[in-house]
Amino acid sequence: MKHEEITTDEVAKPVGPFSAAVRTEPFIFVSGRVAQDPATGALIDGDVAAQTEQALRNIDAVLKAGGKTLDDVVRVGVYLTDMADFTAVNGAYEKMFSAPYPARTTIGVAALPLGAAVEIDVIAC
Repeated sequence: MKHEEITTDEVAKPVGPFSAAVRTEPFIFVSGRVAQDPATGALIDGDVAAQTEQALRNIDAVLKAGGKTLDDVVRVGVYLTDMADFTAVNGAYEKMFSAPYPARTTIGVAALPLGAAVEIDVIAC
């Protein structure tokens, strides 16, 4: 099976040895994204809702580089450092996705890169 790396200058470069996304037809697998400012690579200021929206904007930019949008997302993984933020994440999530919503899993974790409160990965088709 052929894999194609998807990159874009519209998001900060990955902070490790991995691709922003990989296409394996008909899917695009987007690596976990945190709320990095695309210009500086630093984590944005703001609460978990703001971080969720920025992470999803970053994901959307990667998807667009691969010819897709958030409307093409079929699966989302959300990683939270505090499960008490679940409701705030849902509010931000609803602003970025429309029904029918993608399948989703939310997992509580001990820590995330750059001290982020939320990290999100997606699969689009």
